[in-house]
Amino acid sequence: MPIEFEAKVLDVVPDELADRILSSGGRRVAYRLMRRYVYDVRAGDESRWIRLRDSGTAVTLTVKEIAHDGIDGTTETEVVVGDFETTNELLGRMGFEPKSYQENRRASFEFRGAELEIDWWPLIPPYLEIEGRSREHVVEVANALGVSEDQLTGENTTKVYARYGIDMTTIPDLRFPD
Repeated sequence: MPIEFEAKVLDVVPDELADRILSSGGRRVAYRLMRRYVYDVRAGDESRWIRLRDSGTAVTLTVKEIAHDGIDGTTETEVVVGDFETTNELLGRMGFEPKSYQENRRASFEFRGAELEIDWWPLIPPYLEIEGRSREHVVEVANALGVSEDQLTGENTTKVYARYGIDMTTIPDLRFPD
């Protein structure tokens, strides 16, 4: 299974960060609304789940597994699928019911060979995700943006919400207000 080398920087100021990325040689790729359904693989096992995501450019079905909260602590197996709602229906016929629906907004950038995402989620401050080729690459890219390694977290979004006193498992429908 491919290891995902990814870290978050919490509580960012999006416009300032985007300017820093662009002025340092980064390139803006996209801005989009993302939506997803999340399913348990096994009830009570929070270390592994299925994610059906519409990124605005592709619909993917992914199994994510967390070994630890480090930059290299998550593996994922992902495949592109044809249709968000039809895949949700197919999973339902296989016995998987979504435990939640979630939305976020994302500004995507490329910088020094890494994928950078400024994410806005309902109820919490924006954060930056840095995904690179290796743990060292993620740290190098962060440093190039003026972010020290101790400011990075490999925590998943559920744990990030918990930092703000919000239990995502109690929110079956997480979306932006109209």
